[in-house]
Amino acid sequence: MILKLTNNGYSVSLETQGGELKSYADETGKEFVWNSNPKFWSWSAPLLFPTIGNLRNGKTIINGKEYEIPKHGFLRDMQMEYEAEADDTISFFCSANEDTLKHYPFRFRFRQTYHLSGPVLHITYQVTNADDTEMYYHLGGHPGFMCPLEEGEAFSDYILKFPYAETCDSPVYDLENMQFDITHTTRYLENSDTVKLDYSLFDIDALVFPHMKSRSVQLINPASGKGVQVDYPDFTTIAFWTPSKAEAPFLCIEPWNGAAIFADEDNDFTHKRDIQTLKAGESRTYELFIRLLV
Repeated sequence: MILKLTNNGYSVSLETQGGELKSYADETGKEFVWNSNPKFWSWSAPLLFPTIGNLRNGKTIINGKEYEIPKHGFLRDMQMEYEAEADDTISFFCSANEDTLKHYPFRFRFRQTYHLSGPVLHITYQVTNADDTEMYYHLGGHPGFMCPLEEGEAFSDYILKFPYAETCDSPVYDLENMQFDITHTTRYLENSDTVKLDYSLFDIDALVFPHMKSRSVQLINPASGKGVQVDYPDFTTIAFWTPSKAEAPFLCIEPWNGAAIFADEDNDFTHKRDIQTLKAGESRTYELFIRLLV
């Protein structure tokens, strides 16, 4: 089911499956979120929980037992209940059930709230450990944005702009072994705040920038100043992805707490990079902001 938020001429559409953002348009009707065209990628902004990316052979060890967890987790496939709090605010929620417990042994509760304020969409994710033991998880966003935005523009007209000059290496994804290789990295930022986009950057897979000083990024055409800004104050890693060698007209901006499997990691889920933990009964809230630059 598709639900809609409106505020000051801006509109957002959301899907009850996974609480997924499907559309964000300005007051002229210009669409900024990827349209889920299955020719390239059938999602638009799935939520990643309780894993990000793939596990080694799709399996992991939790409390001495092996579990199979699908790539990017299962929350994006769950039908959520919702509370429409106002024309500009809605919350989606779900919790562990018999099916999730087959793949992930923790009893969790999850709530995500969208609040639309014109050109700014404020998203909060609340994870609660409803179990009687410590809980481990990853959490990430995967929103895709139209790039280019306008006819006559090219993907390569756009840049990624950070608020601080950064020096940052991205681990290369080993496609043969399906894991990140920490011994093979590529430097994309050298005391710079800008990455100029080109499809060739994504020939192997995503760009992954862990633990930067910046917690915000703009995807913009510097000639027009138009694009989007994503602020991710509660996430440790930012990744960027578009399908390899497809020349797809979108780019995903992915805030992560966690990552896919690295070559130097074992199969114990609790040992994964940037693993999040909650004690029994605890909750944690994460914030994300999407700003349309019009």
